[in-house]
Amino acid sequence: MIAPEPIGVVAGFTPWNYPAVLNARKLAPALAAGCPIILKAAEETPSAAIFIVEALEEAGIPPGVVNLVFGNPPMISEHLLGSPVVRVMSFTGSTPVGKQLAKIAAGNLQRCVLELGGHSPVVVFEDGDISKAVSAISEYKFECAGQSCNAPSRILAARPIYMDFLARLVQAAERIKVGPPDNPETGMGPMANARRIEAMKRLTRDAVERGARVETGGKRIDRPGFYWPPTILSNVHPESQVLHEEPFGPILTVAPFSTIEQAIAEANATEYGLAAYFFSNSSEIQKRMIRSLSAGAVSINHLKGVSADAPNAGIKQSGYGYEGGVEGLRTFQNLKLVNATETVAVKWATEIA
Repeated sequence: MIAPEPIGVVAGFTPWNYPAVLNARKLAPALAAGCPIILKAAEETPSAAIFIVEALEEAGIPPGVVNLVFGNPPMISEHLLGSPVVRVMSFTGSTPVGKQLAKIAAGNLQRCVLELGGHSPVVVFEDGDISKAVSAISEYKFECAGQSCNAPSRILAARPIYMDFLARLVQAAERIKVGPPDNPETGMGPMANARRIEAMKRLTRDAVERGARVETGGKRIDRPGFYWPPTILSNVHPESQVLHEEPFGPILTVAPFSTIEQAIAEANATEYGLAAYFFSNSSEIQKRMIRSLSAGAVSINHLKGVSADAPNAGIKQSGYGYEGGVEGLRTFQNLKLVNATETVAVKWATEIA
């Protein structure tokens, strides 16, 4: 028999960009598996974590089962992962920070789940629905000012439709009203901080210096706050930083492709492998793309986030270990193998399971 048992104390680390969802994704499976958890939530967005933990307390969760901390991130992570009491580390954030935490966790052989950065491609084939692709890309890319690891960042369009697709995407981007979140007309809000603005400047400048064309956007909006407009770059040189470094902002690159082989090669031409998307109504193209795209999740004819009932994991530099589904639950359990006589097995199987 297999007798699942809680693995022990969990240390969960979450970023600021989707504070309610990401905190819930750390808390729920750990608690369902029977593990107490120490949640280190983001200092930039503390309220969501506080309200969730308060709701759990009001619901009657025992004291000490859910613990919430804020403070100096390196100090907290070194303290938690330096303790043998912590048996699992679950982290969502950037690849460099994830690697640092994994090194610390190795000292106590703590199990790790790392959901790290992404550089997601979207491939639009000639038989794909251009209008649907443009709408889905612009909505999913710019809803959080591009500050999402699953957001698309590199668009590849079949050469026969490239100019039409590019024109429509630019129009869609220019229709987005950038402004403060409390304005009901706002379609895209600000970036998180000045560092992200400087990153957008650097990536855009590097691409332009290598020959890229700014189709729209490309300069900081002259108003108080960290506002950068939806930016679309074409004719981007393959060595440009924006094609290899996760932009984590409202920058999209668009390029044509001639063959499916070229599309696959360019879609896979990064160190990241979190999500990938493509638009095609051909069953043969769909089968080949599913087999060929190097990503933990592939979406066909739409762009979608991560569902809680399905296992999801990045590959390559986008991390390892599963979140969601039964596989994600098992991360927080030891699967104890029990060998027994048939009589004992029948007697105790239901209770143990």
